[in-house]
Amino acid sequence: MSGETNNRSDEKVWTRRRIMSVAARLVMISALGIISGDLLPVATAATTPISVDANPSASAPAPAVAAAPTELTDLPPEITVAPLKDAKGASFKLADFFGKVIVINLWATWCGPCRREIPELVKLNKEFHSRGVEIIGLSTEDPDGSAEKVRKFIQDFQIDYRIGWAPVEVGAPLMQGHQSIPQIFVISRDIRILKHFVGFSPSYASQLRQVIEEALK
Repeated sequence: MSGETNNRSDEKVWTRRRIMSVAARLVMISALGIISGDLLPVATAATTPISVDANPSASAPAPAVAAAPTELTDLPPEITVAPLKDAKGASFKLADFFGKVIVINLWATWCGPCRREIPELVKLNKEFHSRGVEIIGLSTEDPDGSAEKVRKFIQDFQIDYRIGWAPVEVGAPLMQGHQSIPQIFVISRDIRILKHFVGFSPSYASQLRQVIEEALK
């Protein structure tokens, strides 16, 4: 007879001592903050740039992450005028793109979900840049220590939108306590945050495209 079987002959007896031992291990794992799949931890410290975990855990994929509403409704003025620097060494600020729909992506070169997300952003940039959409990728890594890695990443992934770094005065207020990357913010022409995506899901690209289309109307 074929099909699934449910062989219970190898089940073990869960003694009180074993239950307590397993519970203790689970508490330790939880305390270490092991996160896997499409949502990776990022620690925001009071330094510039944002401090990140350079050795994130990556094991079994996590469930798809839905778009999460941000607590912010308007882009704070201090974020719009904060000085930024791109991978070519040019200075800029978000206020330079007022009047356009802005898509901000917080990411890092070591982040697996970011690597799956960025090709989607490259496609969206080709589709929407000529229509007044500015996609800006801001790395959460140290700009001095990651400059070569970021430039190689741009070349390897053929990124044709602006890439720079997120100082803490930009990254921390945007993230609003969501200690994970990647994160995406869609900003309207009148500087309102329309959508905040936390993590990466294969289905999110269509959602992002829809939000951008609505913002362009």
